[in-house]
Amino acid sequence: MYLEKRKSKGKMVYYLSHSFREGSKVYKFRKYLGQDLNPEILMQRKKIAEKLILEEIYKYNIIKDPLHFELSKKELNLIKKLESEIPLKITHLSEKQWEIFSELFTYNTNAIEGSRINSIEVKDILEKDKWPDKSKEDIAETYGVNEAIDFVRKTKEHISIEFIKKIHKIVFKNSKPFAGKFRKKGEEVVVMGKEGVVHEGAPQARINHLLNELIEWYENNKQKYPALILGAVIHNQFENIHPFVDGNGRVGRILLNNILLKHGLPPINIDFKNRMEYYKSLQAYEKKQDLKPTISLFVKEYRYLKKILDKK
Repeated sequence: MYLEKRKSKGKMVYYLSHSFREGSKVYKFRKYLGQDLNPEILMQRKKIAEKLILEEIYKYNIIKDPLHFELSKKELNLIKKLESEIPLKITHLSEKQWEIFSELFTYNTNAIEGSRINSIEVKDILEKDKWPDKSKEDIAETYGVNEAIDFVRKTKEHISIEFIKKIHKIVFKNSKPFAGKFRKKGEEVVVMGKEGVVHEGAPQARINHLLNELIEWYENNKQKYPALILGAVIHNQFENIHPFVDGNGRVGRILLNNILLKHGLPPINIDFKNRMEYYKSLQAYEKKQDLKPTISLFVKEYRYLKKILDKK
């Protein structure tokens, strides 16, 4: 960090600054300290500004740290064993079961984000084109999520910037004016909970860099790690970055399913009743780089999905 001094209208203005390079861009943190300060006050304000800048640096760095991890052979073997015990096989899913899954996923993934459309109404919308007396936005997003599931079933692509935008556009094309577009300059995301801030998305200026870093991590590790690990990292890290003003949860869960499908695993549904466990798993990854709660939830959801499909 360094002290900047500038003359302005005959007065000396002080700033504390810190710069760093990320890819081709240079980012700068700067805190205004005051003008015509005596050495004692300057030192006091400099110390306060240092703490504020360090907090901002931490917020910038915490989002990329989870990608730098190595799993032990024991951990890898455990995950592979869990995968082998998943009670469903993608090759065994019939068209009817895919229809059941898509309706189930559409209801739950939208309900997690506040949709008021219930599971019976989702079925009526998708099977009979029968609209309930509910929000047109919720109805449009019911069609959108269902279409996005069909899209990831058929596409051969795994992940890219344009692919992520495409999923968002499919889901929200008839409900949001920013469908398919990342946050613009000045649009920052803070997720609030009962006890205050739960999550802060990446600064808007870093969205593309962080997503490209995530995509590069995937390309480098898609043959190295089991699909459950790949899906968990992609989903959790995507949610950390939060590239859209709204719709990140739904896009992230569809993106998760695309990764699982491309590696031969069945799709997964995060049930609405398990949303608190789901939120805690996201927090465990963000704060401790701990993937275990996410993997445990995935296995739990696979078992529950098997029971549902067996009943139909």
